[in-house]
Amino acid sequence: MDIVCLDMEGVLVPEIWIAFAEESGIPELKRTTRDEPDYDKLMRWRLGILKEHGLGLKEIQATIAKIDPLPGAKEFLDELRRETQVIIISDTFTQFAMPLMEKLGYPSLFCNTLEVAPDGEITGFKMRIENSKLSTVKALQSIGFDTIAAGDSYNDLAMIRASRAGFLFRSTEQIKKDNPDLQAFEEFDDFLAAIKSELNS
Repeated sequence: MDIVCLDMEGVLVPEIWIAFAEESGIPELKRTTRDEPDYDKLMRWRLGILKEHGLGLKEIQATIAKIDPLPGAKEFLDELRRETQVIIISDTFTQFAMPLMEKLGYPSLFCNTLEVAPDGEITGFKMRIENSKLSTVKALQSIGFDTIAAGDSYNDLAMIRASRAGFLFRSTEQIKKDNPDLQAFEEFDDFLAAIKSELNS
């Protein structure tokens, strides 16, 4: 039985931190897992910048409320879910993701949790499991699923390579260059066709 595992940011919705960087006028926060493969290092750096500027969860959630899924993402996901089971596996956090999940029709989401002080300061984060994307794919395989995985960043490569089939979607030129054996797509129609072809093979 097949199950499709998708990254969220950059694939279905815009990058939350890039949107917040633009809203807050702090360009340093545009750095994402496309730039920094070490997610723990990236998040600790982000929290340091938030603290330095006195920004917390409320300000980030105000930005997220204005974010819509990428054009065509909801239709892509609806069509894919008619074909097979889909799980979104993301390194984002419940407090960020839920408004976006509503706009996507509440697909299944596996992500992490922020630690937030009563005054709204983000004091830390709790990862669901180490190497969450790869660990989740391996766990699904251990209970009888064949996984098909897709994402756009460095932290998606392990789950893509561990799956029966894997794709890059709207990735960077560098990641595509470093992984020339992976099919890479820019448009949802082509991406959907490739997944459907794999499901039917």
